[in-house]
Amino acid sequence: MSSTEERLKDLRNRKARSEAGGGQARVDSQHNRGKMTARERMELLLDEGSFQEMDSLVEHRCKDFGMDKNIIPGDGVVTGHGTINGREVFAFAQDFTVYGGSLGEMHGLKICKVLDMALKTGRPVIGMNDSGGARIQEGVASLGSYAEIFFRNVRSSGVIPQISVIMGPCAGGAVYSPAITDFVIMVDQTAHMFITGPEVIKTVTNEEVSFEDLGGAMTHGSKSGVSHFTAGNDEEAIHLARELTDLFPQNNMEKPPIRKTSDPKDRKCEKLDTIIPDETNKPYDVIDVINEILDDGAFLEVQADWAKNIVIGFGHLGGNTVGVVANQPKFLAGCLDIDASDKAARFVRFCDSFNIPILTLEDVPGFLPGTSQEWGGIIRHGAKLLYAYAEATVPLLTVILRKAYGGAYDVMSSKHIRGDYNVAWPNAELAVMGAEGAVEIIHRRRIANSRNAEEERTRLTEDFNEKFANPYKAASLGYLDDVIEPSETRSKLIRSLEMLMDKEELRPARKHGNIPL
Repeated sequence: MSSTEERLKDLRNRKARSEAGGGQARVDSQHNRGKMTARERMELLLDEGSFQEMDSLVEHRCKDFGMDKNIIPGDGVVTGHGTINGREVFAFAQDFTVYGGSLGEMHGLKICKVLDMALKTGRPVIGMNDSGGARIQEGVASLGSYAEIFFRNVRSSGVIPQISVIMGPCAGGAVYSPAITDFVIMVDQTAHMFITGPEVIKTVTNEEVSFEDLGGAMTHGSKSGVSHFTAGNDEEAIHLARELTDLFPQNNMEKPPIRKTSDPKDRKCEKLDTIIPDETNKPYDVIDVINEILDDGAFLEVQADWAKNIVIGFGHLGGNTVGVVANQPKFLAGCLDIDASDKAARFVRFCDSFNIPILTLEDVPGFLPGTSQEWGGIIRHGAKLLYAYAEATVPLLTVILRKAYGGAYDVMSSKHIRGDYNVAWPNAELAVMGAEGAVEIIHRRRIANSRNAEEERTRLTEDFNEKFANPYKAASLGYLDDVIEPSETRSKLIRSLEMLMDKEELRPARKHGNIPL
């Protein structure tokens, strides 16, 4: 055998060792848990034949605790780049079959290289997390690599889209990288995220809690709001990551891709003429409104199980990607509370970062009252949503469906904080508060001194409704651009969006603002 052949054979053997990961027994164990291997995940994520691996021969440098006798090329993470529907992306997948996917110095630096290349080239990053956490044998070197990753996540925020897919354990400091990224997808029953595990919690606080209840996908999807999507298995999670990537531009200097549709731009939405109940306190499902307006009735809801009183998600109008924010009358009457404000504010800021127009569908009776909300800082949290809308320079379209009361009217992309196209349906009510509450404050003495208090209250309420519980006072002041028939909503929005697509709005130069966190 010639020296060239020997060298090629040696190279192939080294690559084969890297591709074998932790060996067949550990691969089988991974499959028995219902989980794919890192390479299987990478192949499913990227277009067939497009994956180009980086750093497959990287090895750890740890000599302590017998680690120098246990060296596997690749060091427990598969990294590289490829395409999703023809568009270039960078990706990494932690390999649980190698050292439990634990992050050591070189493992972390491999991820850093991917993040650096993605930022240099303006490409999205998708990270598939499945790791036992910091590699204890490497000590502070492991922690250092974590911090290097966090720094790059922050530096890339708002510049390139970052998506985290949690497909196994993600504990301790490891959780902060996904938390900084734009979207977190968790696989039900196999993904777990927490700062401290059940054993530590039991030792310190004497609380007993399971892994699933503490940090499972359903917990973070419905209680904490850490996760944006819950997937049934690895395949579904990867499909969601591909779908999200298709919606976004590759970086903050581009506009989102246009999606072809056969849905007519001038389609009448006749269902909307009767969708709002005559009784102003009767709920309806705002998602029915969203589906009727968007292209092909297609809406990808984000954080569907958390803060249900507000709905956020993505769809298309005339082929253009839009972010939708809508009050949900089915829950808490659509009031804004602490969680809803946080949920919507971060979504608005994401859309603004990546040139995605925002459609706001408003039916809000105000901020949720109560001591728990006030003591929990509803003022500070509500201000986040106000700040996010006021800071946004993308096209802002607002439709007032029914109620727009008090400070919540101002916050929800009103003309006053620079909404571009603000309209209302004819049954909309724009006022400081509802008629009953307003009459009790304005006419308290008059009602108390009347011979028939109930009759006088009813008459005054009806008079208030006639004068103020409609959109025409706001329209007369120019606070609304139009009052439209509900069935015309789709065509009016698409026409206005097309007009606004080249919008430019300059703001004062500054390092950054000081959002009320």
